[in-house]
Amino acid sequence: MKFESYFRGASYATVLTAALALLVAGGVGLWLALAFVVGTGIAWTLEGSRWQLSEKVALLVILASLPLFYLDWRVLTPYLQTQYFETVPRGNADIAVLAHLILFLSIIKLLQLKADRDWFFLYLISFFEVLLAAALTASPLFVLALILYLLCALTTVVAFEIQKARRKVVATQTRLLVPPDPALFRKLPMRLWRRRYLETRRLPLVSAGLLILIVAMALPFFLIAPRTASSALKRGGNGVSGFIGFSDNVTLGQIGRLKGNDEVFMRVRVESAPAIPANGLRWRGVALDEFTGKGWKRSFSAGRSEKKESESGFFKLGTTEDVSRLTTQTFFVEPVDTPVVFGAARIVAVQGKLPFVRVDSEMSVQTRLHDQERMVYRIFSDTTEPGANVLRSDRLQYLVESARYLELPPNLDHRISALADSVVRRAESRNGYDSARAIESYLRESYQYTLELKAGGPDPLADFLFNVREGHCEYFATAMAVMLRTQGIATRVVNGFLPGEYNEAAGAFTVRQSDAHSWVEVYFPQTSSWVTFDPTPPAGRAPHVSTGLAAQLAKYSEALELMWFQYVVGYDKQEQRSLITNFRRQLSEVQRDSIARLNQARAALPRAIRPILFGLGVVVALIVAVFLARRVRRLGWWRGLQVWNVSDEIESSHVDFYERLLALLARRGFMRESHQTPLEFAAQVNVADAATITWAYNRVRFGRQDLSTAERRALEESLANLEKDIPR
Repeated sequence: MKFESYFRGASYATVLTAALALLVAGGVGLWLALAFVVGTGIAWTLEGSRWQLSEKVALLVILASLPLFYLDWRVLTPYLQTQYFETVPRGNADIAVLAHLILFLSIIKLLQLKADRDWFFLYLISFFEVLLAAALTASPLFVLALILYLLCALTTVVAFEIQKARRKVVATQTRLLVPPDPALFRKLPMRLWRRRYLETRRLPLVSAGLLILIVAMALPFFLIAPRTASSALKRGGNGVSGFIGFSDNVTLGQIGRLKGNDEVFMRVRVESAPAIPANGLRWRGVALDEFTGKGWKRSFSAGRSEKKESESGFFKLGTTEDVSRLTTQTFFVEPVDTPVVFGAARIVAVQGKLPFVRVDSEMSVQTRLHDQERMVYRIFSDTTEPGANVLRSDRLQYLVESARYLELPPNLDHRISALADSVVRRAESRNGYDSARAIESYLRESYQYTLELKAGGPDPLADFLFNVREGHCEYFATAMAVMLRTQGIATRVVNGFLPGEYNEAAGAFTVRQSDAHSWVEVYFPQTSSWVTFDPTPPAGRAPHVSTGLAAQLAKYSEALELMWFQYVVGYDKQEQRSLITNFRRQLSEVQRDSIARLNQARAALPRAIRPILFGLGVVVALIVAVFLARRVRRLGWWRGLQVWNVSDEIESSHVDFYERLLALLARRGFMRESHQTPLEFAAQVNVADAATITWAYNRVRFGRQDLSTAERRALEESLANLEKDIPR
């Protein structure tokens, strides 16, 4: 492989990987990226031909195209954004036009005749593309593209510097007045060309080694560097606008629209769960207490909220009798335009980079909107519930402030109350808890689950119970809550999410929009507790399960994305302290295990063997000390201690003739400066024998060649001639 081709290939690879990073980040579409690849292939084919553009023609093309990009900015991209929302993401119109301009400039530069400054301009453009891509995404796929770009960029920088040095050496050679002896410096043998080919192939390995070294040196700084409270550039995906089902007023059927969407809504990592409720974990969102006949809303009393602020990011919302009962969850929520903070039932505390939280009387938690960035926070919940016997003994004597949980619309169909009476009577329930279980079981077993919105009309609940007898979770939860209220039992409806699909690779639950769910909370005043009931049939509570090879690969990709977001994008002081604590704990465990094993080995080692091992160690240490002392005495301290670099001594004996040349020229008043190469110094001296000896030195020192006997004899003659010309 010619070095010129290697340099050109590395440069083209750098430009292409930068465009790949922009594609992964969503800055350009797939078709535009493919067009860029085709244009790059054409430029590669035209390299070195007469069809390449001159610098003036390239400049004229760029200037002539500027009105087209203005038209793209003002007319085309806004039109596509309006007509095809998915083609041009919201808020990315200006970025799309900028990406178009950058790729166009890159293609024009690739098509023209290129000097060093043109290559350098291409490198700058590629670097700007990567910066633009970094501002558009936080996906781990971008990390892979970035690593590939850095590898190509390092290879290109090394090759670019070598290319400049080669041109400088050629220019120096042309300044030599006396060309080298062709008989002495014949064409290089095939083995030298093979060696140079292999050395060219090693350059990517050198770049990979440099990249690994840079990452290894930068990683400790990343782990220990302090984090600011916020970033200047918010990064994330495009927010899900118009998110329904988690507002103060929800109409029956809205949750069903969410359940038809399999997009990932959030990921939840449960770090400790000492007490799992009987109905399992659920991610509670909003609780609604007033039924209007066609939906649920938050009443005036429940709408009162308390705003809490904390500089440390820790918000205490309640208390618990025992800290060991707390269930700790970490939420990684995708960009969405809802302020709801999700968590397992009875949130005690919230921790995260949140400016504030609001808590209403239903213990629903909200914070700021985050429709353009992901949000991460930690929830501490006391999920323990009183036992069934304790709940059965509750006489349900409610205070005045609990009256709103018993209210019913004035036009409620009388058949609903009669149905509830019939179910409770058949179950022979004698307390509120058994009545709730009876109605829960009746709805699960007597009605079918479906996502089709069939129930409707002026009274959708009655239509569901007595006509359609099919519905999704909202209808089941509403039916149970209303039927219990007709029995004098306080209830409210909660909208949130089921746990989702557990990803073993990530150690977290993947919660999709299709996991949106509604259930019922029943109030037992004796223990002041809200207990979860879920009347939805099992078909409506089954988790989304992915199978097959593609699903497994998707899980590993998801685990990588979660790790990237947690430890890179969302890495803050809290994660910093957690990482340091884990590192210290593991280090102490390793140290403790090592000491224990060492003590066991000492105890197991016979006493008679210990002096023998000690004597062998002393002998080995003496041999090494004698060897190093002899090397230091012969080669000096610096070279003597470099026991791993034994080739220097051999090389010095092979190029001693050049040292003699320098000594002879010094006697004539010519001193080689530290910044001069051997050939530059020979050109300055302007002596034919000096040029011949310098060429031989370069062959031996840098070409790794051995001189023949005839060549060494010729060098001795040249040195003798120089020595004769020097007056004694």
